[in-house]
Amino acid sequence: MSSIAAPTPPPLFLFADSALLFWRVEGRPFLDCLRVLTGAELRVPPVRAAYLGASNGDVPAFYEVFTAAMEGIGITHCRAISASPTPQDLEWLASADIILLAGGDPRVGWEAFRAHGVDALLQERHRAGAVLIGVSAGAMQLGQGLWAEPLPVEGEPLPALGLAPFLVGVHEAPEWQGLRRALQQAGYPHRALGIPLGGGLLVHADGSIEPIRHPVIDLGLDPEGRLHESLLLPPVNSYQGERPAPSEAPKLLQ
Repeated sequence: MSSIAAPTPPPLFLFADSALLFWRVEGRPFLDCLRVLTGAELRVPPVRAAYLGASNGDVPAFYEVFTAAMEGIGITHCRAISASPTPQDLEWLASADIILLAGGDPRVGWEAFRAHGVDALLQERHRAGAVLIGVSAGAMQLGQGLWAEPLPVEGEPLPALGLAPFLVGVHEAPEWQGLRRALQQAGYPHRALGIPLGGGLLVHADGSIEPIRHPVIDLGLDPEGRLHESLLLPPVNSYQGERPAPSEAPKLLQ
């Protein structure tokens, strides 16, 4: 008896801030790629998008930034999922094709996810082929662990979704002090990637990593605990777009 293979998960989208939600490449929105990944042109019913604002306290203005970004690529069926989700929220999330994890305090958001089973639902949706986008704290939540300043003196970072196989740091450049400390606390063989402001990266299903727009710092430890670092560069001649003016791309995350 033949079996139907599970779909290959689409790339994870990890953004340092909201700039890439409104970024244009050769006159077209960078996020147009979501229409291809979700098969939006052929979908009946239409693509559903979900926004998780638990990390920022469900601030309505940040949800409006998300819907503006989605409307820019023709996706209008959107819903804000509360930090204390209703049954209707969970039903929408369970069928969402695009899910954005917003920023704020990564630990606050994570505790809300765990309290209501949203963490397991996000992992399930990723396996089923939904596109997950993490912005700032949301990008950290897609990785291997969470922290926030001040870091504890000892102890590993808190667990996270673990969909990206490394710790994620955002907009700490150039020193990346918090990310370095978190990696050293996590220990060998963990890895950490730092995404600067205005930048992002794609994490493909085969484990390959594709920086978007700006170089990403890559930190690792050897078995003796020595820290090593390098830069991952965006592919040549890819994503050479323009950053929008601040009025076009309001901050989704503080």
